[in-house]
Amino acid sequence: MATTSTRRSIKLHYGWVIAFTGTAVIFACLGLGRFALGMLLPAMGTALDLSYVRMGLIGTGNFIGYMFAVALAGYVAQHLGARLTITLGLVLVGITMMLVGRAEHYLQILPLYVATGIGSGLSNVPLMGLVSHWFLKEARGRAAGIMLSGNGIAILGAGLYVPWINTRFGMDGWRYGWVTMGVVVLGVAIMTAVLLRNDPQEKGTTPLGRQGASLNVTAEARDSRSGKTKWIMIHLGSIYALFGATYVVYATFIVTTLVDEHGFSEQVAGNFWAVVGALSIFSGPLFGWLSDRWGRRTGMLTVFTLFTLAYGLVGMHLPTAWLYASIALYGISVWSVPTIMAAAVGDYLGPTRAAKAFGFITLFFGMGQIIGPALAGFLADATGTFRIAFGMCAAATLTAIILTFFLPRMRP
Repeated sequence: MATTSTRRSIKLHYGWVIAFTGTAVIFACLGLGRFALGMLLPAMGTALDLSYVRMGLIGTGNFIGYMFAVALAGYVAQHLGARLTITLGLVLVGITMMLVGRAEHYLQILPLYVATGIGSGLSNVPLMGLVSHWFLKEARGRAAGIMLSGNGIAILGAGLYVPWINTRFGMDGWRYGWVTMGVVVLGVAIMTAVLLRNDPQEKGTTPLGRQGASLNVTAEARDSRSGKTKWIMIHLGSIYALFGATYVVYATFIVTTLVDEHGFSEQVAGNFWAVVGALSIFSGPLFGWLSDRWGRRTGMLTVFTLFTLAYGLVGMHLPTAWLYASIALYGISVWSVPTIMAAAVGDYLGPTRAAKAFGFITLFFGMGQIIGPALAGFLADATGTFRIAFGMCAAATLTAIILTFFLPRMRP
C-alpha cells in the first residue's frame, strides 16, 4: 500500500495544469486570433479585392488593438484577477473572429480585427504574468515555452485546415475559416474559466521550482527599485520592438510571397506554413530550457542570429530551395523571444511586478508590430516584391543582436 508521502510525491503540481492551460490560451488568442491571418489573407484578399497596403493595415489594426489592451491589461487584471481577464479577452477574440467571417468590406473587417487584437492583449499579458507567480526562476523559461508552443499548434492546424476548407467551400472558404476558428476560441474560453487560477495559494500550494531559487528572485525584486532596472526594461523593450516589427512581417506575408512571387499553389504554401507551425511547437520549450540553463542573454543572441539568416534567405534572390532553410530557421526560432522575455522580467522584478513589467516591454513590442506590416505592405506595393521588406527585417534583427550583446548578464 502506498504511503501518504508517496502519494504526495507523485501528485502533479498544479503549475503544470496552468502551463498547459496557458498553451490552449495562446493557441486561441494569438495562434488563431492573429497568426491564422497569414493563411486566410490570400483568399480573403482576392474575394474583397484588397491591395497589399490594405492587407498590411488589417494586420496593423490588430496590433493597434493589442497595444491598447497591453496598456490596460495590468490594471484590469489587478481589479478582476488574471483568470477573469483572460477569459473575457478570449470571448472578445472568438466573437470578433466570427463577425470578420461575415464582413463584406475592408472597412468592416478593420475595426473588428482591432477588437480581436484587444482581446488577444487582455488574454496574453496576464497569462505571461502568471508564469512568475506559479514558477520560480529555474523553471520559468520552460513554463513560458510550453505556453508559447500553442502558437505553433495553431499555425500547424491553420496550415492544414484553411486550404482544405477553401477547397471545400470555394470563394466562401475563408469565411467558414474565420467562423469555425472563432467557435474554437470560445470553447477555450470556457476551459480557461474552469482551470486557471490566479496564484498557487488558491490551490494551497507553492510555486514550482527549488525554493532556494526564490532567494535570487527576492534580491532582484529589491534591485528593481533602482533606476538601473528601469533602463534594463527599456533595453529589453527595444529588443522586443525589433522582434515585433520583423517576425510579424514573415508571419503575415510569407504565404502571400510564396503564392504571388514563387508561383506556389495555396495548398503547397499552406503545407509550408504547416511546417513552420510544426517546428515552432518546439521553439518555446527548447529556447526556454536553453535560457534557464545558459542565461536569457545567450538565448536571445542565438535566436536573433537564426532570425537574421531566415529573413536574409527570403530577401535575397536565391533559388526556391533556400526557402526551405528559411522556413525551418524561422519555425524553430519564432516563439523563443516571447518565452525568454516572459522569464526575464520575472528574473529582474520578481513575481508581484512581472505582469506590469511584461506589459511595459510589450508596449515596445506592440509598436514594432504596428509598424512592420504596414511598412512591408507599402514597400511591396511600391516595388512589386517583398524582398526589400525581408531584407530590412534581417537588418533589424542584426541590430537586435548588437543590443542583446550589451544586456547585463543575469545568473542562469
